Amino acid sequence: MRSVVIRLAYLVGLIILICVPIFLTSRKVNVVSPISTIKEKPLDTYTFERLRNQTFDISDIALESVLQENNDIVSNVFFFIVDNKKVSGVMHVPKKEGVYPVIVLFRGYIDQKVYKIGDGTRRVAQMLAKNGFITLAPDFLGYGQSASASANPIEDRLQTYTTSLTLLHSLDTLNSALKKNKTSITADTKKVGIWGHSNGGQIALSALAISGKSYPTVVWAPVTKPFPYSVLYYTDEFDDQGKLLRKIIADFEKDYDVEKYTFVNYLDWITASIQLHQGGGDDEVPKRWSDEFVQVMEEHEKDVEYFTYPGDDHNFTKGGFEAAVTRSILFYKEKLSE
Repeated sequence: MRSVVIRLAYLVGLIILICVPIFLTSRKVNVVSPISTIKEKPLDTYTFERLRNQTFDISDIALESVLQENNDIVSNVFFFIVDNKKVSGVMHVPKKEGVYPVIVLFRGYIDQKVYKIGDGTRRVAQMLAKNGFITLAPDFLGYGQSASASANPIEDRLQTYTTSLTLLHSLDTLNSALKKNKTSITADTKKVGIWGHSNGGQIALSALAISGKSYPTVVWAPVTKPFPYSVLYYTDEFDDQGKLLRKIIADFEKDYDVEKYTFVNYLDWITASIQLHQGGGDDEVPKRWSDEFVQVMEEHEKDVEYFTYPGDDHNFTKGGFEAAVTRSILFYKEKLSE
Protein backbone atom coordinates (compact mmCIF):
# COMPACT_ATOMS: atom_id res chain seq x y z
CA MET A 1 0.00 0.00 0.00
CA ARG A 2 2.80 2.36 0.92
CA SER A 3 4.57 1.76 -2.43
CA VAL A 4 1.35 2.60 -4.28
CA VAL A 5 1.04 5.92 -2.42
CA ILE A 6 4.65 6.78 -3.15
CA ARG A 7 4.20 6.02 -6.86
CA LEU A 8 1.00 8.09 -6.92
CA ALA A 9 2.73 11.05 -5.23
CA TYR A 10 5.61 10.77 -7.69
CA LEU A 11 3.18 10.79 -10.61
CA VAL A 12 1.35 13.87 -9.30
CA GLY A 13 4.65 15.69 -8.77
CA LEU A 14 5.75 14.84 -12.28
CA ILE A 15 2.50 16.20 -13.72
CA ILE A 16 2.89 19.44 -11.77
CA LEU A 17 6.53 19.77 -12.89
CA ILE A 18 5.53 19.45 -16.53
CA CYS A 19 2.25 21.37 -16.59
CA VAL A 20 2.93 24.39 -14.40
CA PRO A 21 5.67 25.90 -16.67
CA ILE A 22 3.39 25.33 -19.68
CA PHE A 23 0.55 27.09 -17.87
CA LEU A 24 2.71 30.01 -16.85
CA THR A 25 4.26 30.54 -20.26
CA SER A 26 0.85 30.44 -21.90
CA ARG A 27 -0.30 33.45 -19.85
CA LYS A 28 0.62 37.05 -20.58
CA VAL A 29 2.32 38.28 -17.46
CA ASN A 30 2.98 42.01 -17.25
CA VAL A 31 6.05 42.61 -15.14
CA VAL A 32 6.65 46.27 -14.37
CA SER A 33 10.30 47.15 -13.97
CA PRO A 34 10.92 50.13 -11.66
CA ILE A 35 13.79 51.13 -13.94
CA SER A 36 11.66 51.20 -17.08
CA THR A 37 9.21 53.63 -15.48
CA ILE A 38 11.90 56.27 -15.01
CA LYS A 39 11.77 58.56 -18.00
CA GLU A 40 14.96 60.48 -18.74
CA LYS A 41 14.50 64.22 -19.13
CA PRO A 42 16.24 66.16 -21.93
CA LEU A 43 18.68 68.07 -19.71
CA ASP A 44 19.72 65.03 -17.67
CA THR A 45 22.59 64.60 -20.13
CA TYR A 46 24.16 67.84 -18.85
CA THR A 47 24.59 66.90 -15.19
CA PHE A 48 28.21 67.08 -14.11
CA GLU A 49 28.19 63.34 -13.33
CA ARG A 50 26.98 62.51 -16.85
CA LEU A 51 29.37 64.95 -18.55
CA ARG A 52 32.28 63.59 -16.53
CA ASN A 53 31.60 60.11 -17.93
CA GLN A 54 30.89 61.30 -21.46
CA THR A 55 33.32 60.69 -24.31
CA PHE A 56 33.38 63.90 -26.31
CA ASP A 57 33.67 63.68 -30.08
CA ILE A 58 36.91 65.02 -31.51
CA SER A 59 36.26 67.70 -34.10
CA ASP A 60 38.67 68.76 -36.82
CA ILE A 61 39.66 72.37 -36.19
CA ALA A 62 39.53 74.35 -39.45
CA LEU A 63 41.24 77.69 -40.04
CA GLU A 64 39.48 80.24 -42.21
CA SER A 65 40.05 83.91 -43.05
CA VAL A 66 42.80 86.09 -41.60
CA LEU A 67 41.36 88.78 -39.33
CA GLN A 68 44.53 90.68 -38.54
CA GLU A 69 48.25 90.47 -39.14
CA ASN A 70 51.16 92.56 -37.88
CA ASN A 71 54.87 92.10 -37.23
CA ASP A 72 54.26 89.90 -34.19
CA ILE A 73 51.08 87.88 -34.57
CA VAL A 74 48.44 86.60 -36.99
CA SER A 75 44.75 86.24 -36.13
CA ASN A 76 42.48 83.74 -37.90
CA VAL A 77 38.85 82.73 -37.70
CA PHE A 78 38.57 79.04 -36.82
CA PHE A 79 35.69 76.58 -36.70
CA PHE A 80 34.93 73.28 -35.01
CA ILE A 81 31.83 71.12 -34.60
CA VAL A 82 29.84 70.54 -31.40
CA ASP A 83 26.84 68.19 -31.54
CA ASN A 84 26.64 68.66 -35.31
CA LYS A 85 26.67 72.46 -34.95
CA LYS A 86 29.39 74.77 -36.24
CA VAL A 87 31.14 76.97 -33.65
CA SER A 88 33.38 79.87 -34.64
CA GLY A 89 36.24 81.45 -32.76
CA VAL A 90 39.46 83.43 -33.09
CA MET A 91 42.98 82.02 -33.02
CA HIS A 92 46.08 84.15 -32.45
CA VAL A 93 49.53 82.76 -33.26
CA PRO A 94 53.05 84.20 -33.09
CA LYS A 95 54.52 84.94 -36.54
CA LYS A 96 57.95 83.63 -35.63
CA GLU A 97 58.54 79.99 -36.52
CA GLY A 98 58.49 77.72 -33.50
CA VAL A 99 56.64 75.27 -31.26
CA TYR A 100 54.24 76.95 -28.83
CA PRO A 101 51.97 75.96 -25.94
CA VAL A 102 48.20 76.50 -26.34
CA ILE A 103 45.89 78.63 -24.21
CA VAL A 104 42.11 78.29 -24.60
CA LEU A 105 40.20 81.42 -23.56
CA PHE A 106 36.59 81.70 -22.40
CA ARG A 107 34.92 85.11 -22.38
CA GLY A 108 32.25 86.49 -20.08
CA TYR A 109 28.70 87.48 -20.95
CA ILE A 110 28.22 89.92 -23.85
CA ASP A 111 24.88 90.88 -25.39
CA GLN A 112 24.43 89.10 -28.74
CA LYS A 113 23.20 92.34 -30.30
CA VAL A 114 26.59 94.02 -29.93
CA TYR A 115 28.89 90.99 -30.00
CA LYS A 116 31.62 90.73 -32.62
CA ILE A 117 33.71 87.63 -33.24
CA GLY A 118 36.51 87.37 -30.68
CA ASP A 119 35.05 89.94 -28.26
CA GLY A 120 35.87 89.53 -24.59
CA THR A 121 39.23 87.82 -25.08
CA ARG A 122 40.94 89.77 -27.86
CA ARG A 123 43.30 91.98 -25.87
CA VAL A 124 44.51 89.23 -23.52
CA ALA A 125 44.81 86.75 -26.41
CA GLN A 126 46.99 89.16 -28.36
CA MET A 127 49.27 89.72 -25.37
CA LEU A 128 49.62 85.98 -24.87
CA ALA A 129 50.43 85.42 -28.55
CA LYS A 130 53.10 88.12 -28.46
CA ASN A 131 54.67 86.25 -25.55
CA GLY A 132 54.89 82.84 -27.17
CA PHE A 133 51.48 81.17 -26.93
CA ILE A 134 48.89 80.02 -29.44
CA THR A 135 45.44 81.12 -28.29
CA LEU A 136 41.99 79.90 -29.24
CA ALA A 137 38.83 81.63 -28.05
CA PRO A 138 35.46 80.09 -29.01
CA ASP A 139 32.51 82.43 -29.63
CA PHE A 140 30.01 79.78 -28.37
CA LEU A 141 26.76 78.85 -30.08
CA GLY A 142 24.61 81.80 -31.05
CA TYR A 143 27.57 84.18 -31.28
CA GLY A 144 29.98 85.27 -34.00
CA GLN A 145 29.70 83.01 -37.02
CA SER A 146 28.45 80.04 -34.97
CA ALA A 147 25.22 78.14 -35.47
CA SER A 148 22.27 79.13 -33.31
CA ALA A 149 22.12 77.98 -29.72
CA SER A 150 19.30 76.03 -28.12
CA ALA A 151 15.96 77.83 -27.80
CA ASN A 152 15.96 76.64 -24.18
CA PRO A 153 17.91 79.26 -22.16
CA ILE A 154 19.03 76.68 -19.61
CA GLU A 155 20.34 74.33 -22.29
CA ASP A 156 22.00 77.32 -23.97
CA ARG A 157 23.98 77.85 -20.77
CA LEU A 158 24.81 74.16 -20.40
CA GLN A 159 26.01 73.97 -24.01
CA THR A 160 28.94 76.21 -23.07
CA TYR A 161 30.31 73.22 -21.14
CA THR A 162 30.01 70.80 -24.04
CA THR A 163 31.49 73.44 -26.37
CA SER A 164 34.50 74.12 -24.16
CA LEU A 165 35.16 70.44 -23.49
CA THR A 166 34.83 69.50 -27.17
CA LEU A 167 37.38 72.16 -28.12
CA LEU A 168 39.80 71.01 -25.43
CA HIS A 169 39.42 67.40 -26.59
CA SER A 170 39.99 68.44 -30.23
CA LEU A 171 43.28 70.30 -29.82
CA ASP A 172 45.29 67.42 -31.26
CA THR A 173 43.79 68.30 -34.67
CA LEU A 174 45.19 71.83 -34.52
CA ASN A 175 48.54 71.01 -36.10
CA SER A 176 46.82 69.51 -39.11
CA ALA A 177 44.92 72.78 -39.53
CA LEU A 178 48.12 74.82 -39.16
CA LYS A 179 49.84 72.66 -41.77
CA LYS A 180 46.96 73.10 -44.21
CA ASN A 181 47.24 76.83 -43.63
CA LYS A 182 50.92 76.63 -44.63
CA THR A 183 52.27 78.20 -41.46
CA SER A 184 55.62 77.54 -39.84
CA ILE A 185 53.97 77.30 -36.43
CA THR A 186 53.51 74.10 -34.44
CA ALA A 187 51.23 73.71 -31.43
CA ASP A 188 52.54 71.77 -28.45
CA THR A 189 49.19 70.17 -27.58
CA LYS A 190 50.72 68.44 -24.56
CA LYS A 191 51.06 71.88 -22.98
CA VAL A 192 47.60 73.43 -22.68
CA GLY A 193 46.32 76.14 -20.35
CA ILE A 194 42.95 77.82 -19.81
CA TRP A 195 42.00 81.46 -19.27
CA GLY A 196 38.54 82.73 -18.30
CA HIS A 197 36.96 86.05 -17.40
CA SER A 198 33.73 86.59 -15.45
CA ASN A 199 31.22 83.94 -16.60
CA GLY A 200 34.06 82.57 -18.70
CA GLY A 201 35.80 81.92 -15.39
CA GLN A 202 32.80 79.85 -14.33
CA ILE A 203 33.00 77.94 -17.62
CA ALA A 204 36.74 77.37 -17.11
CA LEU A 205 36.27 76.05 -13.57
CA SER A 206 33.39 73.84 -14.73
CA ALA A 207 35.60 72.41 -17.50
CA LEU A 208 38.31 71.68 -14.93
CA ALA A 209 35.87 69.84 -12.69
CA ILE A 210 34.22 67.83 -15.45
CA SER A 211 37.44 66.88 -17.24
CA GLY A 212 39.55 66.34 -14.14
CA LYS A 213 42.51 67.54 -16.23
CA SER A 214 45.37 69.56 -14.77
CA TYR A 215 45.26 72.42 -17.28
CA PRO A 216 46.99 75.42 -15.60
CA THR A 217 44.17 77.95 -15.38
CA VAL A 218 43.97 81.71 -14.90
CA VAL A 219 40.63 83.29 -14.03
CA TRP A 220 39.90 87.01 -13.88
CA ALA A 221 36.94 88.08 -11.73
CA PRO A 222 35.31 84.64 -12.08
CA VAL A 223 31.67 83.94 -11.23
CA THR A 224 32.09 81.41 -8.44
CA LYS A 225 28.67 81.35 -6.81
CA PRO A 226 26.46 78.28 -7.36
CA PHE A 227 23.84 78.09 -10.08
CA PRO A 228 21.11 79.41 -10.16
CA TYR A 229 22.10 82.20 -7.72
CA SER A 230 25.01 83.02 -10.02
CA VAL A 231 22.44 83.94 -12.67
CA LEU A 232 19.69 85.39 -10.50
CA TYR A 233 22.18 87.87 -9.02
CA TYR A 234 22.09 89.77 -12.32
CA THR A 235 18.31 89.95 -12.79
CA ASP A 236 18.18 93.69 -12.15
CA GLU A 237 20.06 94.20 -15.43
CA PHE A 238 17.08 92.95 -17.47
CA ASP A 239 14.28 95.19 -18.77
CA ASP A 240 11.67 93.12 -16.91
CA GLN A 241 13.82 93.00 -13.76
CA GLY A 242 14.37 89.29 -14.35
CA LYS A 243 10.75 88.18 -14.22
CA LEU A 244 11.07 85.86 -17.24
CA LEU A 245 14.43 84.50 -16.09
CA ARG A 246 13.04 83.67 -12.64
CA LYS A 247 10.18 81.74 -14.24
CA ILE A 248 12.56 79.81 -16.50
CA ILE A 249 14.72 78.83 -13.53
CA ALA A 250 11.67 77.97 -11.37
CA ASP A 251 10.41 75.65 -14.11
CA PHE A 252 13.86 74.06 -14.36
CA GLU A 253 13.98 73.47 -10.60
CA LYS A 254 10.62 71.68 -10.73
CA ASP A 255 12.03 69.00 -13.00
CA TYR A 256 15.73 68.88 -12.17
CA ASP A 257 18.08 68.81 -9.21
CA VAL A 258 20.03 72.05 -9.67
CA GLU A 259 22.76 70.79 -7.35
CA LYS A 260 23.93 68.53 -10.18
CA TYR A 261 24.57 71.44 -12.56
CA THR A 262 27.04 73.62 -10.66
CA PHE A 263 30.80 73.16 -10.36
CA VAL A 264 30.94 74.34 -6.73
CA ASN A 265 29.57 70.93 -5.69
CA TYR A 266 32.43 69.14 -7.43
CA LEU A 267 35.51 71.00 -6.27
CA ASP A 268 37.20 67.72 -5.31
CA TRP A 269 37.33 66.88 -9.02
CA ILE A 270 39.57 69.87 -9.76
CA THR A 271 43.25 68.94 -10.02
CA ALA A 272 44.65 71.98 -11.84
CA SER A 273 46.72 74.85 -10.50
CA ILE A 274 44.69 78.07 -10.53
CA GLN A 275 45.67 81.73 -10.51
CA LEU A 276 42.85 84.15 -9.66
CA HIS A 277 42.76 87.93 -10.21
CA GLN A 278 40.11 90.15 -8.62
CA GLY A 279 39.47 93.88 -8.64
CA GLY A 280 38.51 95.40 -5.31
CA GLY A 281 36.01 97.79 -6.89
CA ASP A 282 34.34 95.24 -9.16
CA ASP A 283 30.58 95.92 -9.43
CA GLU A 284 29.87 92.83 -11.54
CA VAL A 285 31.62 90.16 -9.47
CA PRO A 286 31.95 91.23 -5.82
CA LYS A 287 35.40 90.71 -4.32
CA ARG A 288 33.87 88.74 -1.45
CA TRP A 289 32.89 86.01 -3.94
CA SER A 290 36.53 85.46 -4.85
CA ASP A 291 37.63 85.76 -1.22
CA GLU A 292 35.18 83.04 -0.21
CA PHE A 293 36.03 80.84 -3.18
CA VAL A 294 39.76 80.97 -2.48
CA GLN A 295 39.13 80.11 1.16
CA VAL A 296 37.01 77.09 0.21
CA MET A 297 39.59 75.92 -2.34
CA GLU A 298 42.33 76.18 0.26
CA GLU A 299 40.17 74.14 2.64
CA HIS A 300 40.01 71.52 -0.12
CA GLU A 301 43.83 71.73 -0.33
CA LYS A 302 43.76 73.00 -3.92
CA ASP A 303 46.61 74.95 -5.53
CA VAL A 304 45.31 78.54 -5.81
CA GLU A 305 47.30 81.76 -6.18
CA TYR A 306 45.28 84.92 -5.47
CA PHE A 307 45.94 88.51 -6.56
CA THR A 308 43.72 91.48 -5.72
CA TYR A 309 43.76 94.96 -7.20
CA PRO A 310 42.34 97.56 -4.78
CA GLY A 311 39.83 99.89 -6.43
CA ASP A 312 40.03 98.20 -9.83
CA ASP A 313 36.93 97.28 -11.82
CA HIS A 314 35.60 94.17 -13.57
CA ASN A 315 37.82 94.62 -16.63
CA PHE A 316 40.91 95.89 -14.80
CA THR A 317 40.81 99.23 -16.61
CA LYS A 318 41.98 101.28 -13.62
CA GLY A 319 45.61 100.25 -13.62
CA GLY A 320 45.59 96.52 -12.96
CA PHE A 321 45.46 95.14 -16.50
CA GLU A 322 49.20 95.11 -17.25
CA ALA A 323 50.05 93.53 -13.91
CA ALA A 324 47.33 90.89 -14.32
CA VAL A 325 48.52 89.99 -17.84
CA THR A 326 52.17 89.86 -16.77
CA ARG A 327 51.38 87.58 -13.83
CA SER A 328 49.22 85.39 -16.06
CA ILE A 329 52.02 84.98 -18.63
CA LEU A 330 54.58 84.12 -15.94
CA PHE A 331 52.15 81.60 -14.44
CA TYR A 332 51.67 79.82 -17.77
CA LYS A 333 55.37 79.81 -18.54
CA GLU A 334 56.14 78.29 -15.15
CA LYS A 335 53.39 75.68 -15.14
CA LEU A 336 53.70 74.66 -18.78
CA SER A 337 57.47 74.23 -18.56
CA GLU A 338 57.12 71.57 -15.89
